[in-house]
Amino acid sequence: MAGVTRGRLRIYLGAAPGVGKTYAMLGEARRRAERGTSVAVGFVETHGRPQTAEMVDGLEVVPRRPLPYRGGTFEEMDVDAVLARRPQVAVVDELAHTNVPGSRNAKRWQDVELLLDAGIDVLSTLNVQHLESLNDVVEKITGVAQRETVPDEVARRAEQVQLVDSTPEALRRRMAHGNIYPAERIDAALSNYFKPSNLTALRELALLWLAEKVDEGLQKLRADLGVSETWETRERVVVALSGGPEGETLLRRAARIADRSSGADLRAVYVARSDGLTGASPAALAKQRRLVEDLGGTYSVVVGDDVARALLQFARSENATQLVLGVSRHSRLAHLLRGPGTTAAVTRMSGDIDVHIVTHEHAAGSWRLPMPTTGVDVRRRLWGLALSVLLPGLLTPALLLTDDALNLTSDVLLYLLAVVTVALVGGAIPAAIAAVLSTVLLNWFFTPPVRAFTIAERNNLLALLVFLAVGAMVSAIVDLAARRSSQAARATAEATTLSAVAGSVLRGETALTALLDRLRETFGMTSVSLLERQDDTGRWSVAGSSGPRSCRSPGEADVEVPVGERLTLALRGRPLPSEDRRVLGAFAAQAAAALEHQRLAQAASAAEDVARADQVRSALLRAVSHDLRTPLASAKAAVAGLRADDVQWSAQDVAELLATADESLDKLTYLVTNLLDLSRLEAGALSVFARDVALDEVVPIALDTLGPAADEVRLDVPPALPAVRADPALLERVVANLVSNALRYAPPGRPPVVTASALGDRVELRVVDRGPGIAEADRERAFTAFQRLGDTDNGAGVGLGLALSRGLTEAMGGTLVPDDTPGGGLTMTLTLPAAGPGGSTA
Repeated sequence: MAGVTRGRLRIYLGAAPGVGKTYAMLGEARRRAERGTSVAVGFVETHGRPQTAEMVDGLEVVPRRPLPYRGGTFEEMDVDAVLARRPQVAVVDELAHTNVPGSRNAKRWQDVELLLDAGIDVLSTLNVQHLESLNDVVEKITGVAQRETVPDEVARRAEQVQLVDSTPEALRRRMAHGNIYPAERIDAALSNYFKPSNLTALRELALLWLAEKVDEGLQKLRADLGVSETWETRERVVVALSGGPEGETLLRRAARIADRSSGADLRAVYVARSDGLTGASPAALAKQRRLVEDLGGTYSVVVGDDVARALLQFARSENATQLVLGVSRHSRLAHLLRGPGTTAAVTRMSGDIDVHIVTHEHAAGSWRLPMPTTGVDVRRRLWGLALSVLLPGLLTPALLLTDDALNLTSDVLLYLLAVVTVALVGGAIPAAIAAVLSTVLLNWFFTPPVRAFTIAERNNLLALLVFLAVGAMVSAIVDLAARRSSQAARATAEATTLSAVAGSVLRGETALTALLDRLRETFGMTSVSLLERQDDTGRWSVAGSSGPRSCRSPGEADVEVPVGERLTLALRGRPLPSEDRRVLGAFAAQAAAALEHQRLAQAASAAEDVARADQVRSALLRAVSHDLRTPLASAKAAVAGLRADDVQWSAQDVAELLATADESLDKLTYLVTNLLDLSRLEAGALSVFARDVALDEVVPIALDTLGPAADEVRLDVPPALPAVRADPALLERVVANLVSNALRYAPPGRPPVVTASALGDRVELRVVDRGPGIAEADRERAFTAFQRLGDTDNGAGVGLGLALSRGLTEAMGGTLVPDDTPGGGLTMTLTLPAAGPGGSTA
């Protein structure tokens, strides 16, 4: 259809079903129809909602296409009919829908693409969980795998994406009132997909995705309009890193600036040379990158030889509003020789970007001249010094023997070749010596008047000066190249070593030993020890070691690397060059962190054991004084009454007293059994015999143990549910405890409901009551052993049953979570892993 303008797509995006996407879409369709636009409904799914169905009334509806599939008949949008009708606007609900086999396309979004290509505008709806890029994230949040997805590119190409928003509380109220799902699906939906935590996370995902699309649209608009200046639609702070020691100061200062700017985005950028060589430490850059991520920012690397221009190009491409730089570390003399630094250039060219220049302790202001480093080793330098004398010395008599066959220009070029050769071998210093010596020899032997240090012609003077300058520059360039090559090779080696250290995921007590082993192997040392000085005696103790003959004090080490005030890394084997100190420092810091982690883990384990023991001890005291005394007192009173000689009891009174004693002793036995099981749980001594078991077999048995009171409980446990992996006896007790608790608080005429459903690789059992419920702030306290809310009223709150139920559930690998029942009450959700394929359901 050449020449047809592609139609425009508007998507109504929602965080979850029921937020009102279809209603909003139909509202827009009606408004356009009222304005005279040709509108046709290709497909709308009302889900039985009367308000949505009313919005369709009055709109032209294209008949759907019936398709047979697996013995039934299904209706899909008739794309060909909509194309034949050719309205100006087509309404197509549920963009992510999968069509029934036999349809023209497999996916509805592909149908929509056909309509758009035909020049028809389309209104459609989409939930955030159906976006391809967010599909796995949504599954982790909700536990539900979404098989119907839409490529993000399709949604991003939409001309308009309108968010239809609703708070989690409002959406749950709509659900509870029956405005979204039928009554039989409400409880399961509210307890699963429509949990407040799920809805909050989905809503945030939708807002973030839409914010990214809005930002993409803004960048595209700026590019289309050729806008280079900053549009301050959103604060963005860019901090420039050089890999120097001031980086951490700059990052923290930039983070504070971003926080004060209403949570602005933080972006860190490092400008690398285009030749791939840099004097920055890879370890320092890696450390600063981790700090950026810890501060909630993003890290980028751009390439450019002009650092100032590269920084500003990056800042403007990110639509940054503020740029943070550090005061230069170069000396004043260096600025005089090299010209203005990066900070001055950025400030001059920043335009409408605010520049913050942050001082730091590493800033330089002196006139010192930094000593250059060289990449030429000692052996090459010695050869270069020898050649700096030999080559000019041998070349001079050779030229004299030519008996004036060559002119001065040829002599200069031959001496220049000798200087370049010396520079390639020995570096700058030998080349400088060769250049000076060659100049002297040229002047004395070959520049008229010969054998005199005077020069008769200006051209000859200029030739000698140019020769000396070229020789100096060539030697400097060769030396710089050698230095850069040496730095690059060393940086690569350091980066490889440090990445191996950073990439090693070490845990537990072996972390320190493994790290010291790696250090010893990396540097080929005999032994490596981490020494710790004792505060009370000042003596050194070995916190960790690797290799034989480990050092017992720093004085025994060939290499010593202090780590703080109390730790020292001691290496034995051979002295190491000073260049290795940077990598050694990284190893030492990692070793100190590993030691601290090991000790914190040990302390946490010890504290956890003490806390657990104290909790059990407190629970026992409360049990003896609170729960056990009541049935014991009742039983003793009944027995004492029966044994009284001064009272004549009738047969009915005797039976009643015996029943009271029997009931009290049963309660006492039940409490003691629970107490013993809880003690075994706390001590980790409870035996769990897990196997595949069906819920529809366990739940009725659990209800039978509760007596006649459980007859009113409503059961909705489908036999087709997958089996769960659990201990049948423990599972029966958990279900019995939960139902017993629900019966205790269920109002008359509204018995508890026990339902179950499958959710991914889990199975959920819900015990729903319509009682007073538990305030959200008190829900965790309800699971504390022997804790009754307030500890004053035996008839209120929950006690040992819930604590034991959660402990038994977790021992079987499940979870027990309380939640509100819509309309009032408490819903206890018991989640257990589903049995594996092929498991028994016995």
